Amino acid sequence: MMKSLNTANGFTLIEMIMVIVITGILGGIVAMFLKAPIQQYMDVGRRADMTDVANTASRRVVRDVRLALPNSVNVYGACTGSTSCTLQFIPTSAGGRYRYYQDPSGPASAVLSISPAITTQFQVLTPVAPAIGAGDQMVIYNQNVTDAYGGVNRTSGTVSLPASSLGTVIGLSPGMAFPYASPNARFSIVNMPVSYVCNPNAGNPALGTLTRVTGNSWAYQSTAGTSNLLAKNVSFCSFTYSPSVVAQRSGLVTLGLGISEADLSGAMESVTLYSAAHVSNEP
Repeated sequence: MMKSLNTANGFTLIEMIMVIVITGILGGIVAMFLKAPIQQYMDVGRRADMTDVANTASRRVVRDVRLALPNSVNVYGACTGSTSCTLQFIPTSAGGRYRYYQDPSGPASAVLSISPAITTQFQVLTPVAPAIGAGDQMVIYNQNVTDAYGGVNRTSGTVSLPASSLGTVIGLSPGMAFPYASPNARFSIVNMPVSYVCNPNAGNPALGTLTRVTGNSWAYQSTAGTSNLLAKNVSFCSFTYSPSVVAQRSGLVTLGLGISEADLSGAMESVTLYSAAHVSNEP
C-alpha cells in the first residue's frame, strides 16, 4: 500500500482571521495599559515646558526692573490680566558719586554745577564701571516718573570720560544745567527706556504674547522700538506697581504670568506664576 506524497501546508482562511482577531484584542488590551502612562508623560513634559517659559520670563523681568532708575517705573493699560498691559522703566548701566565740594588743589570745573550754571565736566569720587558706552546718558536726582523721560535732569549729549590729572572726570557735550543737586551726590548712567508689553489672549492663548521692547526714543509711555518675544501662549498677564511700600524709598513691582497649551485631548491646561521685585526709589 503506497502513501500519498502530498501533504497539507500553510494556514486556512479561518485560521488567519482568528489570528488577526486575537492579535487585535491583545493589542487593544496593551494599548489600554500604555495609554495612561504615555499621556501622563506627555502631560508632565508639557507642564514642565510651560513652567519653564513662565519662570524664565518672570526672572528676566525681575532682573531688569531691579536695575531701574529710581522713580522711573510706570505701569499703564487696564492690567486686568486679560487685557493689554505695559511695564516701562529706564534701565541703569552704571553710576557713582560726584564731587560735591571743590578741592582746593583743583579747578571749580571739577565740581558739578546746579542750575542756572551749566555743567560741562565734573570729577567723580568712585570709579565708573562698566565703562560709559555710546548713547548712554546721565541723570541726577530723579524725583518723579516724568523728569528723566522729559530730559529735565538727563543729559541730551554724549557722556565721556576724558583723561585728567584730577582722576576720573565725566565730560558732557553739550553741557547741562541740572535743576537739583543730589543730597547724596549720586549720578546714574542710563540707557533707552525698556517696556514689557503683555498682550494676553484667554480665548486663544496661541495668540497671547509677552514682548520686551527696547525704546528708540525717550517718549513717556511709548512702546516704539525694537521688540523681542519673551513668551508666547500667554493667557493671563498683569503688572502692578506700588511706588512706596517701604518708607517711600522702595517700590514694589509684581508680575502675574499665565501660560496655556492644549493637552492630547484638546483640553486647555494653564500654569500661572507670580513674581515680585523691589526697586530703589532713593534718587
